[in-house]
Amino acid sequence: MEIQSIKNRFGIIGNDPQLNYALQVAAQVSATDLSVLIYGESGVGKEVFSQIIHNLSPRKHEPFIAVNCGAIPEGTIDSELFGHEKGAFTSADGQRKGYFETVNGGTIFLDEIGEMPLGTQARLLRVLETGEFIRVGSSKVLKTNVRVIAATNKDLLKLHQKGKFREDLYYRLNTVPIRVPALRERQGDIPLLFRKFAGDFAERYRTPVVQLDTSAQQLLSSYSFPGNIRELKNLAEQISVLSSDKIVDAETLTKFLPRKDNITRDLAIGTAGSNMPIVNPAQEHADAGTSTTEREILYKFMFDLKKDMNELKSIMFEMMSRPGTGASGTAGMGNYPAPFSSGNILPEPAFNTPAVTDYKNEGGNPTFVLHNSGDDITTAQHEEVEESLSLQDREKEYIIKALQKHRGKRKDAAQDLGISERTLYRKIKEYDIDE
Repeated sequence: MEIQSIKNRFGIIGNDPQLNYALQVAAQVSATDLSVLIYGESGVGKEVFSQIIHNLSPRKHEPFIAVNCGAIPEGTIDSELFGHEKGAFTSADGQRKGYFETVNGGTIFLDEIGEMPLGTQARLLRVLETGEFIRVGSSKVLKTNVRVIAATNKDLLKLHQKGKFREDLYYRLNTVPIRVPALRERQGDIPLLFRKFAGDFAERYRTPVVQLDTSAQQLLSSYSFPGNIRELKNLAEQISVLSSDKIVDAETLTKFLPRKDNITRDLAIGTAGSNMPIVNPAQEHADAGTSTTEREILYKFMFDLKKDMNELKSIMFEMMSRPGTGASGTAGMGNYPAPFSSGNILPEPAFNTPAVTDYKNEGGNPTFVLHNSGDDITTAQHEEVEESLSLQDREKEYIIKALQKHRGKRKDAAQDLGISERTLYRKIKEYDIDE
């Protein structure tokens, strides 16, 4: 069956190569009885792939059931899957057939298989290997012919290393693995999906269809979408209902995106034409070595630093434009103090700031010459000003300033820094800050 016809039949939107490959594998394996393990983050649509495999298989006319292993209490999951006899436990008033018995001949989709208890895993392994199971409270062996499709958003091998998942069951389930890509890996499909959801909600609520302009599409495609397609659908519904403008721009879209990505959105919108880099949220998500809180403080520092340097440049140009500026590039400044004092911040690594040398002109007034090739500030005594750009030092400095500003009130200081009060308390202890 062609990939496009599968998309049309099951309502799948997108042309990403990773998505197409996953659909191709699902279509090829559907004709067999092999066990399939579907990988993917929460919200990417793993259950749709299980339905594709079942409906394209010879079992398509037999029952199909989806079971969320994480939603069933540990004490009752064996009864749900394999059934129980009367009196097997306190509330067992009669005999009950489990899913493996009622779906005989069909397909069972076991979602969140990583949440399944170890005892139940042993029972499942026996079903996969021999087709046999025993009801809870019984000694009679029953047979079943059920195809098992499992899905997980966790690394099952890591769970095995922690003693929470059986290695033999992992290899038995993982006969054919299918990886469903996260939405942030399908950036080109995001505008298409939004358009589909927006059209559906416009029809449901009988309102005009909202559309994204170019800037909004770029912003939406750069967002990390930790909730994947489920989050995008919720976002489209919010905008369809709450937005007064039916042509949505980036500024309007920003109001609907979660607060935790405000800094990333500011970078995407507010730095157009500047030298500041636009941060890729997908790369941020992959960077496990740096915490979100530390990145936020770093971004805040970068913006403040950029602002300080722009103000510094403005002062320099103003001084150069005063009367007395000669063709040689000197600026007569009268009795104005040098703009670079020991209290000013001059970050060497980030910007190439012109050096300033003190001379005397013919009238005896001090004159400052700008050297564009220099990285130091040189006075007659050749004093040098250095500034450390260590992230830890900057982070500590901002925390101290915030505490001083709010007179030691941690809650207000944490809000000003954009971090939680708990994180602020940890940072105070880590840097040994005297409050």
